[in-house]
Amino acid sequence: MASPSSSQIALQQMLADLLLQHFRRDSAESNTLQLYRLLRDSILQEVLPPGLRLPSSRQLAQELGIARNTVIHVYERLVVEGYLAAGVGRGTFVLDTGPERLPGREPAPVRHGADSQAEISQRGTQLVAQAGAGAKQWGAFMPGVPEVRTFPSRTWMRLHNRQWRKPQPDLLTYSVGPGLPALRSALADYLRSSRGVICTPEQIIVTNGSHAALQLIALLLGDVGDTAWVENPGYWGVHSVWRSSGLDTQPVAVDGDGLQVEEGARLGVPKLIYVSPSHQYPLGAVMSLARRRRLLAYARRHNSWIVEDDYDSEFRYGRPPLPSLQGLDSHGRVIYLATFSKVIYPGLRLAYMVVPESLVASFQTGLSEMFRGGQYLTQAVLADFIAEGHFVSHIRRMRHLYALRRETLLAAITAHFGERLPIHDGAAGLHLVLGLPDGCDDHAIAEAALQQGILTRPLSAYYRGEAPAQQGLLLGYAHVHEQDIAGHFATLAAVIKAAGIGLAPLP
Repeated sequence: MASPSSSQIALQQMLADLLLQHFRRDSAESNTLQLYRLLRDSILQEVLPPGLRLPSSRQLAQELGIARNTVIHVYERLVVEGYLAAGVGRGTFVLDTGPERLPGREPAPVRHGADSQAEISQRGTQLVAQAGAGAKQWGAFMPGVPEVRTFPSRTWMRLHNRQWRKPQPDLLTYSVGPGLPALRSALADYLRSSRGVICTPEQIIVTNGSHAALQLIALLLGDVGDTAWVENPGYWGVHSVWRSSGLDTQPVAVDGDGLQVEEGARLGVPKLIYVSPSHQYPLGAVMSLARRRRLLAYARRHNSWIVEDDYDSEFRYGRPPLPSLQGLDSHGRVIYLATFSKVIYPGLRLAYMVVPESLVASFQTGLSEMFRGGQYLTQAVLADFIAEGHFVSHIRRMRHLYALRRETLLAAITAHFGERLPIHDGAAGLHLVLGLPDGCDDHAIAEAALQQGILTRPLSAYYRGEAPAQQGLLLGYAHVHEQDIAGHFATLAAVIKAAGIGLAPLP
C-alpha cells in the first residue's frame, strides 16, 4: 500500500481540524448522523477533493473520541451512496461526483427568493397570466360554491362504511375502465328521467373533475392549432385547458338566446364548440330552441363537436329544468358534460361525460391511457347514494334552500339600489350577476370588497378578445346563510357606492 503524499497528509489534517471544529459529542443529533452529514456536505461542496484518501476508521475514531464502529458504519453508507470508494488494503477515497463539464456557455446563476422567476414555456406563461382560479373559495359572495354544511354526511358515511366492511379488490386497485358500471347505470337512469339525455350506461365516461374531461376531449378530438368556439363571456377554465392542449380558442359573443352562431361562423370552422345552454355561465341566459337547432345544424354541416356543459341546471327556480341540448341531437355531434361539484360537494372531484356511440371506444381507451380513472370506492358510494334516492332528495332540498337565499339576496339588492342596476341570473344556478354602469371598474370594486371581507368576481374578467366587456359582479348566494345575506350585501353596497359610479339616491 502506497504511503500518502505530503499534500494528502495536509488534506487529512484539514479534515481532522474541520471535524473537530464542528463535531459535538453533546449534540442531540447522534454521532453517526453528525459524522455522515459533515462528510457528505464536505464532499458535495468539494471541500474534500476527489481522490482524497480519508483517515482509517481507527485513526478517525481516536481523533473524534467516538466508537470505531460508528466511523465504519458512516464510511460504508457513503460508499453505498456513491460518495466514497473503498477496498481492502487500498484505503477509503473520495469519488468524483461533480457534474460533467459539457460544452456550451455556463448557465445563469440561480436566483432564490420571492423575486426570482424560473423559466417556463410560452404555453405555461400564457396559462399563468390568464389564470382565473381564486385564492379563496369560501365566503360571501364567492360564485359557484354550493352549500356543503347541509350535506347528508351521516347517510354518506353509512354508505361509505358499508363499502369498507368488505371492500372488493377491484374497487381499490388500478382502474382501467370509464367508470364503475353501477354508477354509470344509475347516472343513465337519472339523466333520462331528469335531463332528457338519450344514452346508455356504456356512453358515460366518469372523470376526475370537469377539467380532466375537457382535456380528454381536446386530446382526442382536436389537433394543435384547431379552432374551438367558447362563449364570451364564458368559463375561464375552458380557455385554460384547451389552450394548454394546443387549441386556438375563439371567443364568440352570447346574447339573451345564447351563443351567436352567425358571429362564430365568421371566425372560421371550429373543431369544438363549448356552450352552457341551460344556464349560460356567467350571465345566466337560456339558449332558445331556435338557436339550439341552428347550432346543431351547423355542427352537423361542418363536422364540429359540441360540448354541452350542464354544470348546475338542477337548480332552477319557478319552472322545471330544461331538457338538454343532447336530447335534440339526432346525428351524434354533442358531448354532454356534467359534474357533481355543485350537487354533492366540490371536493369530491368527480364529473362525467355522455359521448356519442361513435366515440365510446376511443374515449374509454383514452381515459385509461391518460388518466387511469380512479376513486372506484367513492364511485360505489355515490352509486348507492343515487340508487337509494338520497341524491334526488338532496337536490330537492337544496333547490328549496337556494331559492330562499336567492330571493333574500334580490331583496337586499332592491333595498339598496332599487331597479337602477340590472340583474342577470336566468332564475337558476348558484349565483347571479349584478350589472354595473359603464365607466366603472369592476376589478377595483371587487378588490375593495375583498379588503372588507367580501368575495366577488368581476364580470369583465370572463371576457376574452377585443369586444367591450360588460361591468358587473358575480355574487354567489348558495353557501351564505340567509340571515347573513343582508349584512354582507350592505358591506358590498357601501363599497359600490363609494366607487362613485353616479348612482342617484333612492327617492
